Amino acid sequence: MGQGLWRVARNQQLQQEGYSEQGYLSREQSRRMAASNIANTSHRKQVQGGIDIYHLLKARKSKEQEGFINLEMLPPELSFTILSYLNATDLCLASCVWQDLANDELLWQGLCKSTWGHCSIYNKNPPIGFSFRKLYMQLDEGSLTFNANPDEGVNYFMSKGILDDSPKEIAKFIFCTRTLNWKKLRIYLDERRDVLDDLVTLHNFRNQFLPNALREFFRHIHAPEERGEYLETLITKFSHRFCACNPDLMRELGLSPDAVYVLCYSLILLSIDLTSPHVKNKMSKREFIRNTRRAAQNISEDFVGHLYDNIYLIGHVAA
Repeated sequence: MGQGLWRVARNQQLQQEGYSEQGYLSREQSRRMAASNIANTSHRKQVQGGIDIYHLLKARKSKEQEGFINLEMLPPELSFTILSYLNATDLCLASCVWQDLANDELLWQGLCKSTWGHCSIYNKNPPIGFSFRKLYMQLDEGSLTFNANPDEGVNYFMSKGILDDSPKEIAKFIFCTRTLNWKKLRIYLDERRDVLDDLVTLHNFRNQFLPNALREFFRHIHAPEERGEYLETLITKFSHRFCACNPDLMRELGLSPDAVYVLCYSLILLSIDLTSPHVKNKMSKREFIRNTRRAAQNISEDFVGHLYDNIYLIGHVAA
C-alpha cells in the first residue's frame, strides 16, 4: 500500500514538472522532427545555391514520368559524353528523343573516325550539304559492298568522293579499318600488288622482336591458308620491311633479308607443329635450333632459342 501511494505521488510530481512518460516521448519526437526540418532546410539552401547532378538524376517530376533523365536538363558536356558511348544504331534511336543532341556532328565524326580511321575526305574541305551522319551511312554501305565484292566496294568509295584513286590512299584506308572481311581483303591484295606494297610500308617494326612483328603483320594482312606464291610474296615483303626498320639490329646480328625470310618460314612451321592437335611428336627446342642454324648458319644459338620460347609461350604467328 505504501509503495502504491508513493508511485501515485511521484507521477503527480512528474506531471507537474512536464516529465511524464507520454510527455517525455512527445518532446523527444518533437525534438527529432525539429532536427529533421533543420536538415531539410539546409539541404534546400544548398540546392538553391547550385544544381546537384546526383539529385538531378534522382529527381522525377511525377509518377507518370518515371524513367531515364532528360538529357537536355544536363550540361551539354555531360550529355555528349553519355551519347558518345552509343553505337550508330542506338544514336539514331536517341535522335528520335533528343534530336538536337544526337544529331550533333561531333558525335557522328567520332563514330566515323573510330571505325574508319582514314578516309581521303577527312583531309578535304567538306562539300555543300556534307554531314558526318550521312558519311557514316555511306561508309557502312561501302564496307558491306566491299565484303561482297572488293572492286565494287572500292569503286563505291571513289564515286562518293570518300577515297582518292591512289594505291597509297587505299592502303591507308585498309590499314585503319577493321570492318573489312579478311578473306575478301586477301583476294583484293593478291590482285592489287601496288596497294599491297604501300600497305607493307605503313608498318613500323622498329625495336620489335621478330615473332611479335610477324604477328602484327599477319593481323593486318592475313596469311593464305596454303603455301604458294602469295605467301612467299608476303614473307619477302615483310623481311625487307623488318630489316629496313631495324638496320642496327641487323648489323649486330649479322642478318640479311634472306636470313629473315628463312627465320619467318621456320617460325611458321614451328607454329604449326606446336599448335596443331594432329602433330603428336612436337619439335623440341634443340631440334628447332639445329634445323634453323643449318639453313642460316650466321644466326646465334641463343637468338634461335629465344624464337622457340616465344612461339612456345605465346602461340602461332599467323593465327
